[in-house]
Amino acid sequence: MDNEQAIHASFNEFLQSHSLHAAPVSADAPLISNQDVYMNIALIKQYHENMPKNEAKKLALEYLERLDLVRIAHKRNSALTAEEKFFVMLLRAAMVREAVLLIDQPLKMIPHLKDFQLVAEALKRIDDLYFHCHIFDYQWMKDKYGGLCP
Repeated sequence: MDNEQAIHASFNEFLQSHSLHAAPVSADAPLISNQDVYMNIALIKQYHENMPKNEAKKLALEYLERLDLVRIAHKRNSALTAEEKFFVMLLRAAMVREAVLLIDQPLKMIPHLKDFQLVAEALKRIDDLYFHCHIFDYQWMKDKYGGLCP
């Protein structure tokens, strides 16, 4: 994609066509600011699958542990770094049943990263939690993602 409008149009079109399993990771879908990190993640299972609160919390904490982020479980959005916010949004998205992750310009959300390696490692650690992963970004950024997500 060659411009911001094309990226967003493609992202939104994919989101609409896969609405049942679409799991966006986007600056346009921020964390709930008045909820702790673990609640932002757990709420997906609670509301979409009627999972009991304690069970959803346990699952959220387990997934935070996978990414070595359990230390931020009780923090709120405003206390997180850009990197932490991104990974919490990634875990929240992965909580969707048969999730199709739609990652919108990841290096724009975590601009201090020089490459995609940290994100690639996180995706590998949770690859059993999602069905597919798609990254929406400029065409010239494609090589940065190393073919991890089409």
